[in-house]
Amino acid sequence: MIKSMTGFGKGEAAVGEKKFTVEMRSVNSKQLDLSLKVPGRYRAAEAEIRAGITRQLKRGKVECFVSVESATAVTSAHINREVFAAYAKQIKEACEESGLGAVSGLWNFEGHLIEAVLRMPDVVSYEEQQVSPQELEALLSAAEQAARNLNAFREQEGEILKNDLLHRVELIEGYKNEVEPYETARVEAIKGRIREQIEKLGIPVDSARLEQEMIYYLEKLDITEEKVRLKQHCDYFREVAASEEEPGRKLGFIAQEMGREINTLGSKSNQADMQILVVKMKDELEKIKEQVLNVL
Repeated sequence: MIKSMTGFGKGEAAVGEKKFTVEMRSVNSKQLDLSLKVPGRYRAAEAEIRAGITRQLKRGKVECFVSVESATAVTSAHINREVFAAYAKQIKEACEESGLGAVSGLWNFEGHLIEAVLRMPDVVSYEEQQVSPQELEALLSAAEQAARNLNAFREQEGEILKNDLLHRVELIEGYKNEVEPYETARVEAIKGRIREQIEKLGIPVDSARLEQEMIYYLEKLDITEEKVRLKQHCDYFREVAASEEEPGRKLGFIAQEMGREINTLGSKSNQADMQILVVKMKDELEKIKEQVLNVL
């Protein structure tokens, strides 16, 4: 089954008053390139999230975003009220003793006092919040759901890719078949040009030897082998696309082999109509190569 490397997936899970949302986006890449953004509190679960995503998504440049919503405000910051009051008292007394108390109302003394006190040591402390097993399970469940949905998206895109690729392979075979009627005419045209040039030179020649040399020359221009191999590559392309689980790399190699045969056809064609068909084959092959880059 062909899968695209481009896709989007979203997963959600709730526990208590918290809701976890995981979103994944992917584009093509030679390997799995995973970028994971997790809220600081849940960084400890990052390794497990990565492992779960890696099991399901083999290749692609994947961006994963984890967000958490809570029905109640949650903060890890704690204000030590006793320490706050002690600092505030000391600052007020210092201002009054230095004579600043009389002008305090002119420059928003209270606002500056609060800001200064909050910056003093030990006024604000941060408690390390533990992630419960239920939260971790919900987070991993949302990540797994997002990966499954991304895979489902990739399968849908892959079916479209497959139909497009096989259509272009059929076009290449069609152009190859259109070449055949020009082969006989090309041989006769080449023979005629050779005889014409010899007659212009006015040199007597042995007809049997001339025929022998022309056969030898025309054998080098024969494209039967190239057509047979191109047909085999096209058949193998279809077989791999239909049967293998992750055929992207192999389809790329087959496309390269198809390109070699098409290039040889072009170099041997020696005829305008045949060369036009070869150009059309090359055009379709380039589109195949571009599409294969996005196949898993």
